[in-house]
Amino acid sequence: MARFSPLMIAPPVIFAALAGLFYTGMFRDDPQGLPSTRVGQPAPPVTEQALGDYPPVTADMLQSGEVTLVNFWASWCPPCRAEHPKLLQMAAEGMPIIGINFKDQAATAQRYLMDDDNPFEAVAFDPNGRTAIEWGVTAPPETFIVGGDGTVLFRFAGPLVGSDYEQRFLPALDAALAD
Repeated sequence: MARFSPLMIAPPVIFAALAGLFYTGMFRDDPQGLPSTRVGQPAPPVTEQALGDYPPVTADMLQSGEVTLVNFWASWCPPCRAEHPKLLQMAAEGMPIIGINFKDQAATAQRYLMDDDNPFEAVAFDPNGRTAIEWGVTAPPETFIVGGDGTVLFRFAGPLVGSDYEQRFLPALDAALAD
């Protein structure tokens, strides 16, 4: 008589559970997006510490009555460098952009903005990443669209380049500007 071991049933049960998770994951609303607990909420405070001689970020800047972008970046971040020309273009077109430099060296970040131009109206310096944690930032670059009343409207993780930028970020920005 053969003995039945409960361990014989474990592999098929584990496989079925994983297959079910994968199947439901395929039908998420936005498989590329990361959920943000900040969307629909007031923008969290930003550190008052400015990067060098650049203007500091104030609470009024996040409630200015116009849509504002808040961009988390670092000089050591290659995707941040890839999106920098787009930020410069948007700033030249009149889009208010606040920069938050985090987990960086102040001198290196300042040199980067001097060498490659500064698209930001104000630049906060967050060397320990406390402000980034408050905003729910996972890795640079991340850009938030903030409404004129200071409400976070959209979170975009990754550089502002390519088809993801065109298909997800631009429609969200256009919708925010239309309101």
